[in-house]
Formats: sequence, structure tokens, C-alpha cells
Amino acid sequence: MLLLTGEYQHVIDGKGRVLISNKLRHQIDVDEHGSNFYLVLGANGILCLYPEKYFEQIVLAVAPNATAPDEAVAFERISFALASKVELDGQGRLLLNEILRKRAGLKEQITLVGVRDHIELWNNKNWEQYLTDHMAQYQKQMSQARQVVLQKQNDELELS
Repeated sequence: MLLLTGEYQHVIDGKGRVLISNKLRHQIDVDEHGSNFYLVLGANGILCLYPEKYFEQIVLAVAPNATAPDEAVAFERISFALASKVELDGQGRLLLNEILRKRAGLKEQITLVGVRDHIELWNNKNWEQYLTDHMAQYQKQMSQARQVVLQKQNDELELS
């Protein structure tokens, strides 16, 4: 199971490279998910980095589920056109081309965010604003999820 977590602030250097933190890279089982990545412009224009084998599973699973043939063609056309198979260099850096940086609105200061099955690349300011806008919702959901788990544990104890 892939479970990427954490937030890590980095800088895009003058050559368009960003370091992918060891703390994130070590959360990925290379045998299960591959050692390379796909860089994809994802939901809401956020630049996402998927482990290669995981991304391949996603695109193969989604395309056949489109409700109309035109939707399947559009999904394949856009998803493959906007995805790039990438490798990290020997120091763990990723080269971000200018077009992708522009489409994702990335500036020099960015935050890498582990989001379960992928890494998102955010401008620091945009990430902080997202946290501000969604923190109350998150706290409510976390409280509800914790209550569900505690209730399940109580139910299991009563059955024992």
C-alpha cells in the first residue's frame, strides 16, 4: 500500500530543478511502485508526481470506465499528453520544464506534499492559503474519523 505523507519546503533552482526529499522518496517501495515517476498536471491545476507503476495502473483503470467513447478519447489524449515520465538525478532532483511550471503556477519557493499515492508540488503561499481555507473542515473530518475508529474498537472489546 502506498501512503505518502508530510510537507516539505524546497526551492526550484535556476536550472528548474527541485529536490525530492529523501523522507518522501523512502516512503515508496521501489520494487512495488518503480524507481521512476510520472509528472502530471492533476486536479485543480496542481502538479503531481506519481510513482511510475502506480500511475500506469491509474490510467489503465480509468480510461475504460468513461461513459462515452468521446470521453475516453479526451481522457486518453489529455492524460497522456500532459504526463511525462521522469527520472530523478543522482542527487534526487527533478527537472521541471518551464511549460509545466507555468501551467501549475509554480514560483521559486514550493512545498512538496505527500498525498497518499502521489506527491503534490505547491507554491508555498498557495499551500498555506489552502490550509487556512480547509483547516476547519479537516479538523471536523479527523474528529469524526477518530470517533468511528474508537467506536469500532469499543464494539470489538464488547464482543470479546
